[in-house]
Amino acid sequence: MEAQNSKKSFIINVLFYLLIGLLVTATLKFILPLVSPFIMGFLIAYLLRKPTKSLVSRFKLSYKPVSALVVLIFYVAIGFLLSLIGANLVTMIASAIIGLPAVYEEQIRPFLLTSYTTIEQIVFNLNPAIRDVLYENFQRFIGSIGENITNISLGIVGFLSSIATSLPGLFVRTLLMVVSTFFIAVDFDSHTGFILRQFSPKRAKILISIKNYLKNTLLVVFKSYGTIMFITFIELSGGLILIDIPNPILIALIIAAFDILPLFGTGGIMVPWVIFNLVIGSYGRALGLFILYVFVTVVRNMIEPKIVGGQLGIHPIVALMSMFIGATYFGFLGLFGFPITLSLLKHLNDEGIIKVFK
Repeated sequence: MEAQNSKKSFIINVLFYLLIGLLVTATLKFILPLVSPFIMGFLIAYLLRKPTKSLVSRFKLSYKPVSALVVLIFYVAIGFLLSLIGANLVTMIASAIIGLPAVYEEQIRPFLLTSYTTIEQIVFNLNPAIRDVLYENFQRFIGSIGENITNISLGIVGFLSSIATSLPGLFVRTLLMVVSTFFIAVDFDSHTGFILRQFSPKRAKILISIKNYLKNTLLVVFKSYGTIMFITFIELSGGLILIDIPNPILIALIIAAFDILPLFGTGGIMVPWVIFNLVIGSYGRALGLFILYVFVTVVRNMIEPKIVGGQLGIHPIVALMSMFIGATYFGFLGLFGFPITLSLLKHLNDEGIIKVFK
């Protein structure tokens, strides 16, 4: 009888946690995208609350107009910065796309023709029929490369066009975020007080504990990835200087920023760069870039779980697994969200607020 009760209890617990997992997955997949502008508005209002209170206390002003002014200054500054970066980025990408066929004609095609001449001299004594077949196939190969490069350029243009078509939706979400930030910021205490009043004192205390822990944890995560980005930047700067790459510091900064993105990473820039140098015949530079890429990747994979896991209070292997699973199923959000969620569960379990594991 006791064994049956133990089995029933085990099945009930498994179903319970499975249901919780399904609810969390459904929330992240379907509900979160719908309410994300308002969540972002709330987070920005929360971040701006401290400087707003400082200004109100220092100059003895009314809270609501000061909070609205702080939000306005924040969005104007962010908008100016994004516009400046976006304009330069678009110009750089457009120049690269437009110049891609010219690079092929001026550098890649001559390199291929030179390579063919070398091969032709090696096989000069072969049967004339074999030489003719080799020449014909090589001409087709060159033509197909040219067509593929043109198709790549058109594909990139099409991708940018698809981004352009999604801009109206992005504009609506951004507008909702900005407007909600203003409304939340001017009555922040009223909104948070109303939410807390909907829970019992015990549950409200749990929510406050979760909020305080997440606030500190997010700062820890930003610090951890800032440390990783700095280490990657130093490695890349030194390597690019040794390889004698022009503007090594700026390029290292761009690659280090890309390295944080799970879908791109260092390889998103370094691998195409290596291939391009191989194609144009710059074998020494290609080898140097490849060695640098392997070194940076190995160091990143070694230090990331240890730094992030150590700061969050979870084992490095658990941090690595959670980052991999989160990035696989939920992309950029999951990369950060899963380790933070595990850290939060561990904290609540250690404090005795919930019982997840022994």
